[in-house]
Amino acid sequence: MSHRVTLIPGDGIGPELIAAVRRTLEATGVAFEWDLQPAGAECVPTEGTPLPPRVLDSLRANRVGLKGPITTPVGTGFRSVNVELRRALDLYVNLRPAKTYPGVPRPIHDVDLVLVRENTEDLYMGLEFERGSTAVAELSALVERHAGRTFPLDAGVSLKPISVSGTRRVVRFALEHARSHDRRHVTVGHKANIMKYTDGLFLEVAREEARGYPDVAFDDVIVDNLCLQLVQRPQQYDVLVLPNLYGDIISDLCAGLVGGLGVAPGANLGDGIAVFEPVHGSAPAFQGSGRMNPTALLLSATLMLRHLGERTVADRLERAVARVLVEGRAVTRDLKPPSAADQGATTEEMADAVIAAFRAGLAC
Repeated sequence: MSHRVTLIPGDGIGPELIAAVRRTLEATGVAFEWDLQPAGAECVPTEGTPLPPRVLDSLRANRVGLKGPITTPVGTGFRSVNVELRRALDLYVNLRPAKTYPGVPRPIHDVDLVLVRENTEDLYMGLEFERGSTAVAELSALVERHAGRTFPLDAGVSLKPISVSGTRRVVRFALEHARSHDRRHVTVGHKANIMKYTDGLFLEVAREEARGYPDVAFDDVIVDNLCLQLVQRPQQYDVLVLPNLYGDIISDLCAGLVGGLGVAPGANLGDGIAVFEPVHGSAPAFQGSGRMNPTALLLSATLMLRHLGERTVADRLERAVARVLVEGRAVTRDLKPPSAADQGATTEEMADAVIAAFRAGLAC
């Protein structure tokens, strides 16, 4: 059976990574029908937006997408394509595994955890108001009437909505994921000691949901303490579930524990639609270098294969990636010791090595 998949190359280093991973996937023998959908800054001059409606239409039709990174300007310009994509398709789960692979330079050993990030609410919902605007003055007056306090009129303001329904579904996903993937411990991260009506709600609903899963251990931790504990004893965690902003930040910390964003895969999941992408950004300064690490996108592709029901192939591909990493010969410069960085492989050479390991059926 052929799998029809929306393919979004992205921009910056995205297209060259997608090309290498597409070739690797096709070498596995799984049949794909790729629906190529460009997105990003290159679409703005001709289509007026970095996320044309055709991309969303394709994902709604195909239900599965593989996406390269897309540039988001800092502080100005259009909003994040990633955030808008998740909002438009209600991809409310951001799944980000963090796993140690031998051969990858890293500060911590034996990490194997999964971070589940709520993807559509919280500060990333995009409810922002510019400093000096009429909206900020009206909000200030409203806050003064209802809370007896206010804020400076030269402040920019972001709202942080967290709902019962939004929390319930992401926590339920985390608990179900733990149950179905032989993970027996879910921890919710929060700041409920300070933000009692938002983070407090997240924690309250999470506790309610956990009561329906007596076979899954459940606890919670304040997010700043979680940062400390992850650096000192990450092995105590199994599945983490967090609101949007904390999840984004903590997932990068977890990636740092296992070797960096270059080995950090990700998935954005909703009810019936799934988009798989690496956690790292588009690195436009390195566009066209041909030497960027494809590991994160390759591991994202293994998540996609499992989602498509191709579990045996996914396991073989992950083992092939792990074999190339542990051998350390055909890996990109960021995966080499500093003394051997100049001997790093190109993106395509590393893909070739993974394909060879896959075909040989070598196990790590």
